[in-house]
Amino acid sequence: QVQLVESGGGLVQAGGSLRLSCAASGRTFSSNAMGWFLQTPGKEREFVAVITWNYSTYYADSVKGRFTISRENAKNAVYLQMNSLKPEDTAVYYCAAGRRIYYSGYYVGPAEYDYWGQGAQVTVSS
Repeated sequence: QVQLVESGGGLVQAGGSLRLSCAASGRTFSSNAMGWFLQTPGKEREFVAVITWNYSTYYADSVKGRFTISRENAKNAVYLQMNSLKPEDTAVYYCAAGRRIYYSGYYVGPAEYDYWGQGAQVTVSS
């Protein structure tokens, strides 16, 4: 059974930092792109960042320069370092595994991801 499990969410003051982790089990994803999305109540899931199988990265404009996505294939894990957090970053954050292997493009749509974690709440207070 394939599972993605996020951790590291929580409450932080504006300007602070959090690091989200996503641990995968049931299969390896070293050949897949891994992404992070966020969702707020009543809205569609939004793209945050993606890292390809060969470590290229791409970010939403809203987080560029503040967030960093990374992966550690030996641990079958992906991370999202979030710095200079703003109240508008408050959301549930999801990690996801991309559908195609050895694909070097940037998946920005949720439909391009096959596996999802359960989400981690990030709350940024002003």
